[in-house]
Amino acid sequence: MSESSTTGSGRKARLNRARVLSAALELVDEEGLEALTMRRLGQRLGRDPMSLYRYAESRSALLDGLTELVLGQLSVPRGLDWQATLRGVAHDMRRLALRHPNVVPLLVTRPLSTPLGLRPHGTVRPLEQILSLLIDAGFTPAAALHVYRAFYAFLYGHLLNELQELVVDPDENDAVLRLGLYHLPAKEFPRLRAMAPVLADYDGARELEVGLNILLSGLAAALKAADK
Repeated sequence: MSESSTTGSGRKARLNRARVLSAALELVDEEGLEALTMRRLGQRLGRDPMSLYRYAESRSALLDGLTELVLGQLSVPRGLDWQATLRGVAHDMRRLALRHPNVVPLLVTRPLSTPLGLRPHGTVRPLEQILSLLIDAGFTPAAALHVYRAFYAFLYGHLLNELQELVVDPDENDAVLRLGLYHLPAKEFPRLRAMAPVLADYDGARELEVGLNILLSGLAAALKAADK
């Protein structure tokens, strides 16, 4: 039942924080982060914007809630080896990013604005789970933290890169024309012009796997060396 719908007695459905955040996510998915204001959200829910402050005391709190809502859909499964688990997390995060592309910049930057211990628990839980995974696999606590940071730096970089892989004309067969590379002077950008077919053949899932192979093989080698 939608927020603006009514009950059988004709009364509006009661709001709660989950419903408010769900409506906020829908708004951001459709119109972008800039569209998210208490006024617009109130209109979407058919409520006085002031009533929404019960569930998020500010727009900043609303953004934190969105981050927690999306990251709450990410799970770190148990029972697999650490490399398989990180691969799964990476692909799950990519699927979330493609489902909610307007939220990705928020996921990347929002936690940086709040000290670690003051962040919503749902945004810190993946860190706790991955640290436990890596320490159980044999990494020292300090090394596990380095791995976590390297993993997420790579993952967020990949997601931002994939989301900005713009094609000027998707119906154009010629790769140079398709990517708009003809705007780049050939003498100044010979490599990019020459690599047009490769650039046009971008596959996000495949690129993610290539990057994970490079990253995880290096981390595995570091763990093996530490055991000697």
